[in-house]
Amino acid sequence: MTPPRYPTKPQPGDRVAVVSPSAGLPALFPHVYELGLRRLREELGLEPVEYPTTRVMGAEPRDRARDLTAAFADPTITAVLATVGGDDLITVTPFLDDDVLRANPKPYFGYSDNTNVLNHLYRLGIVAYHGGSVLVHLGRPGRPHPLTFDSLRAALFNPGWYDLTPAAEWGDEPLDWQDPATLTEEPPMLPGEGWRWHGPARVVQGHTWGGNLEILHWLAAADRMPSAAELAGSVLVIETSEEMPPAQEVFRIVRNLGERGLLAGFPAIVVGRPKAWDFDRRLSVAERAAWGEAQRAAILRAIGPYADDPVVVFDVDLGHTDPQLIIPYGGEIRVDAVERRIAVRY
Repeated sequence: MTPPRYPTKPQPGDRVAVVSPSAGLPALFPHVYELGLRRLREELGLEPVEYPTTRVMGAEPRDRARDLTAAFADPTITAVLATVGGDDLITVTPFLDDDVLRANPKPYFGYSDNTNVLNHLYRLGIVAYHGGSVLVHLGRPGRPHPLTFDSLRAALFNPGWYDLTPAAEWGDEPLDWQDPATLTEEPPMLPGEGWRWHGPARVVQGHTWGGNLEILHWLAAADRMPSAAELAGSVLVIETSEEMPPAQEVFRIVRNLGERGLLAGFPAIVVGRPKAWDFDRRLSVAERAAWGEAQRAAILRAIGPYADDPVVVFDVDLGHTDPQLIIPYGGEIRVDAVERRIAVRY
Protein backbone atom coordinates (compact mmCIF):
# COMPACT_ATOMS: atom_id res chain seq x y z
CA MET A 1 0.00 0.00 0.00
CA THR A 2 1.28 3.47 -0.90
CA PRO A 3 1.61 5.55 2.28
CA PRO A 4 -1.06 8.26 2.63
CA ARG A 5 -0.12 11.75 1.43
CA TYR A 6 -0.10 14.86 3.57
CA PRO A 7 -2.68 17.42 2.42
CA THR A 8 -1.77 21.10 2.15
CA LYS A 9 -1.96 22.92 5.49
CA PRO A 10 -4.12 25.97 6.25
CA GLN A 11 -2.70 29.41 6.87
CA PRO A 12 -3.77 31.95 9.51
CA GLY A 13 -6.79 33.81 8.21
CA ASP A 14 -8.15 30.82 6.28
CA ARG A 15 -11.69 29.46 6.44
CA VAL A 16 -11.96 26.06 8.11
CA ALA A 17 -14.96 23.77 8.35
CA VAL A 18 -16.41 22.97 11.77
CA VAL A 19 -18.58 19.87 11.50
CA SER A 20 -20.42 17.38 13.72
CA PRO A 21 -20.26 14.11 11.78
CA SER A 22 -20.86 12.22 15.03
CA ALA A 23 -22.80 13.84 17.91
CA GLY A 24 -24.25 17.32 17.47
CA LEU A 25 -23.33 18.36 21.01
CA PRO A 26 -22.96 22.08 20.12
CA ALA A 27 -26.77 22.07 20.25
CA LEU A 28 -26.71 21.02 23.92
CA PHE A 29 -23.69 23.00 25.11
CA PRO A 30 -23.59 26.20 23.05
CA HIS A 31 -21.61 28.10 25.72
CA VAL A 32 -18.76 25.58 25.51
CA TYR A 33 -18.94 25.50 21.73
CA GLU A 34 -18.90 29.29 21.37
CA LEU A 35 -15.83 29.46 23.60
CA GLY A 36 -14.10 26.97 21.30
CA LEU A 37 -15.08 28.98 18.21
CA ARG A 38 -13.81 32.20 19.79
CA ARG A 39 -10.42 30.63 20.53
CA LEU A 40 -10.31 29.23 17.00
CA ARG A 41 -10.73 32.77 15.69
CA GLU A 42 -8.75 34.81 18.20
CA GLU A 43 -5.93 32.47 19.22
CA LEU A 44 -5.44 30.44 16.04
CA GLY A 45 -6.50 33.08 13.54
CA LEU A 46 -8.87 30.81 11.61
CA GLU A 47 -12.40 31.58 10.46
CA PRO A 48 -14.82 28.74 11.34
CA VAL A 49 -17.52 27.82 8.83
CA GLU A 50 -20.48 25.81 10.14
CA TYR A 51 -22.71 23.42 8.21
CA PRO A 52 -26.41 22.59 8.55
CA THR A 53 -25.89 19.67 10.97
CA THR A 54 -23.08 21.21 13.05
CA ARG A 55 -25.52 22.26 15.80
CA VAL A 56 -28.11 19.48 15.35
CA MET A 57 -28.51 16.49 17.64
CA GLY A 58 -29.70 13.31 15.96
CA ALA A 59 -29.17 14.43 12.38
CA GLU A 60 -29.57 11.68 9.81
CA PRO A 61 -26.32 9.91 8.80
CA ARG A 62 -26.85 10.90 5.14
CA ASP A 63 -27.15 14.56 6.14
CA ARG A 64 -23.99 14.47 8.23
CA ALA A 65 -22.13 12.75 5.39
CA ARG A 66 -23.42 15.40 2.99
CA ASP A 67 -22.00 18.17 5.20
CA LEU A 68 -18.64 16.46 5.58
CA THR A 69 -18.41 15.87 1.84
CA ALA A 70 -19.35 19.51 1.20
CA ALA A 71 -16.59 20.68 3.53
CA PHE A 72 -14.01 18.78 1.48
CA ALA A 73 -15.53 19.94 -1.80
CA ASP A 74 -15.47 23.66 -0.97
CA PRO A 75 -12.26 25.17 -2.43
CA THR A 76 -12.32 28.01 0.12
CA ILE A 77 -12.08 25.56 3.06
CA THR A 78 -8.51 24.54 3.96
CA ALA A 79 -9.05 22.21 6.96
CA VAL A 80 -11.90 20.33 8.63
CA LEU A 81 -12.36 20.13 12.42
CA ALA A 82 -14.82 17.87 14.22
CA THR A 83 -16.66 19.46 17.12
CA VAL A 84 -16.59 16.30 19.25
CA GLY A 85 -16.97 12.51 19.11
CA GLY A 86 -20.05 10.35 19.67
CA ASP A 87 -21.03 6.77 18.94
CA ASP A 88 -22.52 6.28 15.47
CA LEU A 89 -20.10 7.67 12.89
CA ILE A 90 -19.77 4.14 11.57
CA THR A 91 -23.20 4.71 9.99
CA VAL A 92 -22.06 7.95 8.31
CA THR A 93 -18.90 7.00 6.44
CA PRO A 94 -20.68 4.73 3.90
CA PHE A 95 -22.47 7.83 2.58
CA LEU A 96 -19.31 9.91 2.00
CA ASP A 97 -18.42 10.71 -1.61
CA ASP A 98 -14.97 9.17 -1.88
CA ASP A 99 -14.29 10.70 -5.28
CA VAL A 100 -14.77 14.17 -3.78
CA LEU A 101 -12.54 13.37 -0.79
CA ARG A 102 -9.76 11.99 -2.98
CA ALA A 103 -9.89 14.96 -5.33
CA ASN A 104 -9.88 17.51 -2.48
CA PRO A 105 -7.63 16.21 0.32
CA LYS A 106 -7.64 18.42 3.43
CA PRO A 107 -6.36 18.08 6.99
CA TYR A 108 -9.08 16.50 9.13
CA PHE A 109 -8.91 16.74 12.93
CA GLY A 110 -10.88 14.48 15.25
CA TYR A 111 -10.58 11.60 17.72
CA SER A 112 -12.70 9.06 19.58
CA ASP A 113 -15.65 8.14 17.29
CA ASN A 114 -13.90 10.14 14.56
CA THR A 115 -11.59 7.13 14.27
CA ASN A 116 -14.18 6.04 11.69
CA VAL A 117 -13.34 9.05 9.50
CA LEU A 118 -9.59 8.86 10.17
CA ASN A 119 -9.52 5.23 9.05
CA HIS A 120 -11.70 6.07 6.03
CA LEU A 121 -9.33 8.83 4.93
CA TYR A 122 -6.34 6.54 5.52
CA ARG A 123 -7.82 4.01 3.12
CA LEU A 124 -8.28 6.81 0.57
CA GLY A 125 -4.60 7.72 0.88
CA ILE A 126 -5.03 10.92 2.92
CA VAL A 127 -3.10 11.73 6.13
CA ALA A 128 -5.46 13.01 8.83
CA TYR A 129 -4.94 14.03 12.48
CA HIS A 130 -5.96 12.09 15.57
CA GLY A 131 -6.86 14.72 18.14
CA GLY A 132 -8.29 18.16 18.48
CA SER A 133 -11.92 18.95 19.34
CA VAL A 134 -13.64 22.31 19.24
CA LEU A 135 -15.67 21.44 22.32
CA VAL A 136 -13.24 19.42 24.43
CA HIS A 137 -9.89 21.05 23.70
CA LEU A 138 -10.55 24.53 22.36
CA GLY A 139 -13.50 24.83 24.76
CA ARG A 140 -11.51 23.58 27.76
CA PRO A 141 -12.40 25.47 30.95
CA GLY A 142 -9.92 28.09 32.09
CA ARG A 143 -7.68 27.93 29.02
CA PRO A 144 -6.54 25.42 26.42
CA HIS A 145 -3.86 23.19 27.93
CA PRO A 146 -0.47 24.54 26.75
CA LEU A 147 0.75 21.14 25.49
CA THR A 148 -2.50 20.54 23.61
CA PHE A 149 -2.50 24.01 22.12
CA ASP A 150 1.14 23.92 21.03
CA SER A 151 0.67 20.51 19.42
CA LEU A 152 -2.55 21.58 17.69
CA ARG A 153 -0.99 24.78 16.38
CA ALA A 154 2.00 22.87 15.02
CA ALA A 155 -0.22 20.22 13.40
CA LEU A 156 -2.37 22.90 11.77
CA PHE A 157 0.33 25.18 10.42
CA ASN A 158 3.84 23.69 10.56
CA PRO A 159 5.02 20.82 8.38
CA GLY A 160 8.03 18.94 9.64
CA TRP A 161 8.97 16.95 12.73
CA TYR A 162 7.60 17.73 16.18
CA ASP A 163 8.81 16.22 19.47
CA LEU A 164 6.03 15.03 21.74
CA THR A 165 6.45 16.01 25.38
CA PRO A 166 5.45 13.95 28.44
CA ALA A 167 2.97 15.94 30.49
CA ALA A 168 4.21 17.36 33.80
CA GLU A 169 0.61 17.19 34.95
CA TRP A 170 -2.47 15.53 33.53
CA GLY A 171 -6.13 15.03 34.27
CA ASP A 172 -9.13 12.91 33.38
CA GLU A 173 -11.72 14.62 35.55
CA PRO A 174 -13.60 17.12 33.37
CA LEU A 175 -15.81 19.87 34.68
CA ASP A 176 -19.57 19.79 34.11
CA TRP A 177 -20.51 21.32 30.75
CA GLN A 178 -24.06 21.84 32.02
CA ASP A 179 -22.83 24.58 34.34
CA PRO A 180 -21.54 27.61 32.35
CA ALA A 181 -19.86 28.94 35.49
CA THR A 182 -17.27 26.16 35.30
CA LEU A 183 -15.79 27.60 32.11
CA THR A 184 -13.66 29.98 34.16
CA GLU A 185 -12.17 27.19 36.31
CA GLU A 186 -9.12 25.02 35.66
CA PRO A 187 -9.85 21.26 35.69
CA PRO A 188 -8.18 19.27 38.49
CA MET A 189 -4.81 17.80 37.51
CA LEU A 190 -2.47 15.09 38.78
CA PRO A 191 1.35 14.92 38.68
CA GLY A 192 2.76 13.34 35.53
CA GLU A 193 5.03 10.31 35.86
CA GLY A 194 6.36 10.17 32.30
CA TRP A 195 5.90 7.52 29.67
CA ARG A 196 6.34 3.82 30.45
CA TRP A 197 8.56 1.87 28.04
CA HIS A 198 8.64 -1.86 27.34
CA GLY A 199 10.56 -3.92 24.82
CA PRO A 200 13.92 -3.55 23.07
CA ALA A 201 16.03 -0.39 23.03
CA ARG A 202 15.76 0.41 19.33
CA VAL A 203 14.44 3.15 17.06
CA VAL A 204 11.29 2.50 15.01
CA GLN A 205 10.05 4.82 12.29
CA GLY A 206 6.91 4.22 10.29
CA HIS A 207 3.43 5.40 9.44
CA THR A 208 0.74 5.46 12.10
CA TRP A 209 -2.60 3.68 12.17
CA GLY A 210 -5.10 2.95 14.93
CA GLY A 211 -7.16 5.32 17.04
CA ASN A 212 -9.80 4.63 19.64
CA LEU A 213 -9.63 0.96 20.58
CA GLU A 214 -13.37 0.43 20.92
CA ILE A 215 -13.98 1.94 17.47
CA LEU A 216 -11.28 -0.29 15.97
CA HIS A 217 -13.29 -3.24 17.29
CA TRP A 218 -16.36 -1.90 15.47
CA LEU A 219 -14.38 -1.38 12.27
CA ALA A 220 -13.16 -4.97 12.44
CA ALA A 221 -16.75 -6.20 12.84
CA ALA A 222 -17.83 -4.09 9.85
CA ASP A 223 -14.79 -5.30 7.83
CA ARG A 224 -13.54 -1.77 7.20
CA MET A 225 -9.93 -2.18 8.33
CA PRO A 226 -6.87 -2.25 6.09
CA SER A 227 -5.38 -5.71 5.68
CA ALA A 228 -2.47 -7.02 7.72
CA ALA A 229 -0.30 -6.78 4.61
CA GLU A 230 -1.23 -3.12 4.09
CA LEU A 231 -0.43 -2.26 7.72
CA ALA A 232 2.81 -4.25 8.03
CA GLY A 233 5.60 -2.01 9.33
CA SER A 234 3.19 0.61 10.68
CA VAL A 235 3.16 1.90 14.25
CA LEU A 236 -0.06 1.09 16.08
CA VAL A 237 -1.48 3.99 18.13
CA ILE A 238 -4.40 3.16 20.45
CA GLU A 239 -6.37 4.74 23.28
CA THR A 240 -9.57 4.04 25.23
CA SER A 241 -12.59 6.26 25.74
CA GLU A 242 -14.63 7.74 28.57
CA GLU A 243 -16.71 4.55 28.53
CA MET A 244 -13.74 3.04 30.38
CA PRO A 245 -13.66 -0.51 29.02
CA PRO A 246 -12.36 -2.86 31.74
CA ALA A 247 -8.96 -4.48 31.41
CA GLN A 248 -10.40 -7.84 30.36
CA GLU A 249 -12.30 -6.21 27.49
CA VAL A 250 -9.18 -4.31 26.42
CA PHE A 251 -7.30 -7.61 26.46
CA ARG A 252 -9.90 -9.24 24.23
CA ILE A 253 -9.97 -6.41 21.69
CA VAL A 254 -6.16 -6.32 21.40
CA ARG A 255 -6.03 -10.12 21.27
CA ASN A 256 -8.54 -10.06 18.41
CA LEU A 257 -6.27 -7.70 16.49
CA GLY A 258 -3.65 -10.42 16.89
CA GLU A 259 -6.03 -13.07 15.63
CA ARG A 260 -6.68 -10.87 12.60
CA GLY A 261 -2.93 -10.98 11.89
CA LEU A 262 -2.30 -7.30 12.61
CA LEU A 263 -0.12 -7.36 15.74
CA ALA A 264 2.66 -9.33 14.09
CA GLY A 265 3.27 -6.45 11.70
CA PHE A 266 3.64 -3.59 14.19
CA PRO A 267 7.27 -2.98 15.27
CA ALA A 268 6.07 -0.39 17.80
CA ILE A 269 2.84 0.29 19.68
CA VAL A 270 2.04 3.64 21.30
CA VAL A 271 -0.73 3.55 23.92
CA GLY A 272 -2.59 6.56 25.25
CA ARG A 273 -3.04 7.13 28.95
CA PRO A 274 -6.37 5.46 29.86
CA LYS A 275 -9.17 7.64 31.11
CA ALA A 276 -10.21 6.28 34.51
CA TRP A 277 -12.76 8.79 35.82
CA ASP A 278 -16.18 9.84 34.60
CA PHE A 279 -19.26 11.37 36.16
CA ASP A 280 -20.86 7.97 36.75
CA ARG A 281 -17.56 6.30 37.80
CA ARG A 282 -15.72 8.66 40.14
CA LEU A 283 -12.63 6.63 40.94
CA SER A 284 -10.16 7.81 43.57
CA VAL A 285 -6.58 8.65 42.62
CA ALA A 286 -5.43 5.27 43.95
CA GLU A 287 -8.16 3.46 42.04
CA ARG A 288 -7.19 5.30 38.86
CA ALA A 289 -3.57 4.23 39.29
CA ALA A 290 -4.68 0.61 39.69
CA TRP A 291 -6.94 0.97 36.64
CA GLY A 292 -4.00 2.13 34.54
CA GLU A 293 -1.76 -0.69 35.75
CA ALA A 294 -4.44 -3.26 34.90
CA GLN A 295 -4.82 -1.79 31.42
CA ARG A 296 -1.10 -1.90 30.74
CA ALA A 297 -0.83 -5.48 31.94
CA ALA A 298 -3.79 -6.52 29.81
CA ILE A 299 -2.29 -5.03 26.65
CA LEU A 300 1.11 -6.63 27.21
CA ARG A 301 -0.56 -9.98 27.88
CA ALA A 302 -2.57 -9.68 24.66
CA ILE A 303 0.43 -8.67 22.55
CA GLY A 304 2.76 -11.40 23.78
CA PRO A 305 1.65 -14.41 21.68
CA TYR A 306 1.39 -12.45 18.42
CA ALA A 307 4.10 -9.80 18.18
CA ASP A 308 7.86 -10.24 17.88
CA ASP A 309 9.08 -8.10 20.79
CA PRO A 310 7.77 -4.68 19.69
CA VAL A 311 8.62 -1.41 21.37
CA VAL A 312 5.60 -0.49 23.51
CA VAL A 313 5.10 2.93 25.09
CA PHE A 314 2.31 3.54 27.60
CA ASP A 315 0.70 6.66 29.07
CA VAL A 316 1.30 8.95 26.11
CA ASP A 317 -1.14 11.86 26.30
CA LEU A 318 -2.96 11.33 23.02
CA GLY A 319 -6.48 10.23 23.88
CA HIS A 320 -9.33 11.08 26.23
CA THR A 321 -7.16 12.54 28.99
CA ASP A 322 -5.90 16.09 29.35
CA PRO A 323 -3.64 17.29 27.71
CA GLN A 324 -3.98 15.77 24.25
CA LEU A 325 -1.10 15.57 21.80
CA ILE A 326 -2.03 15.46 18.12
CA ILE A 327 -0.91 12.37 16.18
CA PRO A 328 -0.81 12.34 12.37
CA TYR A 329 -2.98 9.42 11.23
CA GLY A 330 -1.16 7.70 8.39
CA GLY A 331 1.68 10.19 8.82
CA GLU A 332 5.17 9.50 10.08
CA ILE A 333 6.21 8.77 13.65
CA ARG A 334 9.59 7.99 15.18
CA VAL A 335 9.60 5.96 18.40
CA ASP A 336 13.09 6.09 19.89
CA ALA A 337 13.40 3.59 22.73
CA VAL A 338 17.12 4.35 23.05
CA GLU A 339 16.69 8.03 23.90
CA ARG A 340 13.06 7.46 25.03
CA ARG A 341 11.66 10.10 22.72
CA ILE A 342 8.71 10.20 20.33
CA ALA A 343 8.51 12.55 17.35
CA VAL A 344 5.82 12.91 14.70
CA ARG A 345 5.85 14.60 11.32
CA TYR A 346 2.98 17.00 10.91
